[in-house]
Amino acid sequence: MISATRRWLRRNRSTFAIGFGVLGVGYIAGQYVLSKITEARERMTSDRIARENLRRRFQQNQEDCTFTVLALLPTAAENILDALPVESITHELQQQKAERLGRSIGTSELAPSERSSGTPSVAGEDGGSLSSFQTESFMHTSQMAGSSLGDGQSGPSQPRKTKAQLWNELKLNSLTRSFTLIYTLSLLTLLTRIQLNLLGRRNYLSSVVSLAAPQPSESTISLENRDDDRAEQTYGNDFETNRKFLTFSWWLLHRGWRDIMKKVELAVTEVFGPLNPREDVSLERLSHLVVEVRKKVEGDTEEERRTQKWLPYLLPPPDQESYVLHESGMSSTPPSSSPSSSSLPPPSPPATHPPASSSSPNSPLRRLLDETSDLAESPTFTHIHTLFLDTLFSHLTDHVLREQAFKIPLPTPLDPSQRVTEILEGPAPLSSASEAAGANAKLATILAVVARQAHALGNGVPNEYVQAMEGVRELEAFAAVVYSSYFEVEGRMGGGVGEGLEEERGEEKREAAAVEEVVRAESGSTAGGALGGVVNSTWGVWESVWGRVVGGGEESMTG
Repeated sequence: MISATRRWLRRNRSTFAIGFGVLGVGYIAGQYVLSKITEARERMTSDRIARENLRRRFQQNQEDCTFTVLALLPTAAENILDALPVESITHELQQQKAERLGRSIGTSELAPSERSSGTPSVAGEDGGSLSSFQTESFMHTSQMAGSSLGDGQSGPSQPRKTKAQLWNELKLNSLTRSFTLIYTLSLLTLLTRIQLNLLGRRNYLSSVVSLAAPQPSESTISLENRDDDRAEQTYGNDFETNRKFLTFSWWLLHRGWRDIMKKVELAVTEVFGPLNPREDVSLERLSHLVVEVRKKVEGDTEEERRTQKWLPYLLPPPDQESYVLHESGMSSTPPSSSPSSSSLPPPSPPATHPPASSSSPNSPLRRLLDETSDLAESPTFTHIHTLFLDTLFSHLTDHVLREQAFKIPLPTPLDPSQRVTEILEGPAPLSSASEAAGANAKLATILAVVARQAHALGNGVPNEYVQAMEGVRELEAFAAVVYSSYFEVEGRMGGGVGEGLEEERGEEKREAAAVEEVVRAESGSTAGGALGGVVNSTWGVWESVWGRVVGGGEESMTG
């Protein structure tokens, strides 16, 4: 029996060997397939988590941009309100009116309460406008002190302005300061978006590289000084560099707005100068006048608006960068020469400052400033800036002035049930449109509302103008372009990685060029729907960067 079994096994041993081999290979292949499926599942999970992480980082960065704008805007608003003291002019007009009334009625006939009062409650031809300026607008302490000082020292040396001169000055200053605040708010929002998205992108790359960098062996003693080659400083996670870069918004808040104000003041004087404050103005004519002012500031034709340079208002020239760093408190070394008086109205200091420490072409601060300049001079920046201005001026004229100056109620959106009834019963009469076309308001009343809106623009809580700009969908697409394009990644972990990342830059530029077409699109739905694709393409580029860095790290570790 045993011998027969041995003979049977000997005769079929090749069959058994093949069978066991097939089973072994099948087992190994099955385990390999299962490991690959598990690996793919884990990779998909990690990619999904990383995409959500990136999207959350991006959205948080945009919220930080909004809060930063709200924190910086009062600084520019205070400077503009001090430069154009509309309230002090109103106070002087009210004092002249009180003096005229005192002379006409006689001081003996005035009641003690009216004699002590600064503004008599007498209805005149412009009394309603002055009262609206006084009751619903407010004055800075510096303006009140300046006006009272001027009243105390006004003598033969300073001839007093006439009522017509004061009204003309009030008209021009009210419009100029509100329009200047609109341009400053738009530029400040774009500059902040560029700065924080550049830093957010570089900090993200810094975290990626620090995770992929090979850790030094504990048993190895290295005597090489690598303090200047740290990945954190290379990829923008240098706290001091980031602080200096953000400090350059000082130029717009303290100097750039003066150049904007001069340009706006010339346009307002030319367009609104011939108008009389007692003149009736329709909403349609007012919108036309505002458009004329914008054409003189931004450009009359589409080509002029597209080639308009906004960079001088945002950043200082290279020879004045050290002056900005010194004035903002980031540099203790004073420049070789400075403006004769910081309180003088000329916006630009003498161009004799030595180049700042950021003038080195290889310094991280210099690269950040150069990239900001390139973005500010791009057609995409001009397009987004134009959309911002359209939104802000439309909110001022079509919402605020329509409701407060022309007393035209804003159209309320209809719910779906009312919309169905309207379709079934036929179109409703365009009462609101005809009412807006036929409504008129005194220019003085319009100026009172515009003067109050300067405070809402600069110090409103909540700021309805900032909220209106947040509704521009192309803004997020533009931020995504900044967040995903032109990585300043330089290989510090080996030449192979650096060469690979140089090839990656060409792919990034193609990605950014494709995304820019989305930003140029006029329809908000296109830009909003493409935002997810923008973030996905961003993640694809970063995933390639991560792969190359990890590959270089593995090679250096195995080598």
